[in-house]
Amino acid sequence: MLTLASKLKRDDGVRGPRTSSPASDSTRRVSVRDKLLVKEVAELEANLPCTCKVNFPDPNKLHYFQLTVIPDEGYYQGGKFQFEIEVPDAYNMVVRISLVAACLSPLPLSPCTSKKSLSPVDHPFREVQAAPPKVKCLTRIWHPNITEMGEICLSLLREHSIDGTGWAPTRTLKDVVWGLNSLFTDLLNFDDPLNIEAAEHHLRDKEDFRNKVEDYIKRYAR
Repeated sequence: MLTLASKLKRDDGVRGPRTSSPASDSTRRVSVRDKLLVKEVAELEANLPCTCKVNFPDPNKLHYFQLTVIPDEGYYQGGKFQFEIEVPDAYNMVVRISLVAACLSPLPLSPCTSKKSLSPVDHPFREVQAAPPKVKCLTRIWHPNITEMGEICLSLLREHSIDGTGWAPTRTLKDVVWGLNSLFTDLLNFDDPLNIEAAEHHLRDKEDFRNKVEDYIKRYAR
């Protein structure tokens, strides 16, 4: 991590004038992301839950890391659950799009239906929210909010959330890690499941559900 921080500092010192191009714009976006991640990773490591460990396979690539959650209470106590987290280029970058361009675009970027509905004074732009990290569970698990294929239901990772609890540019990697850790305790949710079969199993027979969870831990999470 210090290696990346030093590299970014050195790049700032040697960067000179350059013309804009698609390639250079892409490089700049990645650079902005990486500079942000240097700060966020430091914050994350200073506030890591005692039940979590993070591993960066390549310290020069802070946009990809692995998280291990080892719950110390509840159904999943004693298991070791691996997650991979990848931060996209557009992470926490809010883009402002002209509503005029949005209406002419084939993409559904704006609810307007005609030029007459536009008001350049009142509504000149629309903000497109930044992309959240992509997260996958690598450990097979019997869990109402995580499928056996590793898909995860966690509200803060949603790009669009009706209740306002989805991803926002103010969120950080620390929020992601604490949220994933809480899926085994406070945020364990049987009422709004992704794995419906697991939730129904718990409703039908809590003891048998516990036995299956423990069986999965012995087989996949040691």
